[in-house]
Amino acid sequence: MVTGAGSGIGRAIALGLAAAGADLLLLSDRDNLGPVAEQACATGAAVTTELLDLADRPARRTAIERLLDAHTVDVLVNNAGLIRRAPATEFSDEDWYDVIELNLHAAFELCRAAGRRMVARGSGKIVNVGSLLSFQGGVVVPSYAASKHALVGLTRALANEWAAHGVNVNAIAPGYVTTATTTALRDDATRSAEILARIPAGRWAQPEDVAGPAVFLASPAADYVHGHVLVVDGGWLAR
Repeated sequence: MVTGAGSGIGRAIALGLAAAGADLLLLSDRDNLGPVAEQACATGAAVTTELLDLADRPARRTAIERLLDAHTVDVLVNNAGLIRRAPATEFSDEDWYDVIELNLHAAFELCRAAGRRMVARGSGKIVNVGSLLSFQGGVVVPSYAASKHALVGLTRALANEWAAHGVNVNAIAPGYVTTATTTALRDDATRSAEILARIPAGRWAQPEDVAGPAVFLASPAADYVHGHVLVVDGGWLAR
């Protein structure tokens, strides 16, 4: 199960998992899953798609249980996310709660529901998608930074509880990736140049750069990896 699978990082991870032999259950709040489903099917994967707004609390709770009852989910990738930008002194309640609702509350509910079933089976992998802002404060993104810090704490808390039951809970923390989420940064010539100058790899990431690390954490190669946050940032944090 990959959330936010229609574009960007989620799409790349979904295709990476399909290439590694996984069947897919893809979720998106937009009608954009057709192309990724078609491409995944071409690799031999069986693909199910679900149009679901994970920010809609009542709708997601019903849908999560229905989907997990209908499909045995061996790997959950919590990728769906939202960012809103404004100075903290002007940040609206709506922008605060909308981001926390999707990035943290929905992720927890998916982890809880999938984790309950994984613990009962004695196996499973959960990969949460964090951010460099799981470690840093960022600029004019208070709710996003708070949610991504919290997601790392949640990852570690669940790993502590479920590792002994054969369930791995880890996270990846992508750096600056060329997706719709970073359009505003890339359109700001000054800010974009500042970011690029700090990345030792000398380029922004492509979504496909994140797929391999996610596939690793979803695979048996990571069976003894618990509560880890794998940073995929071109060396940003090492600078």
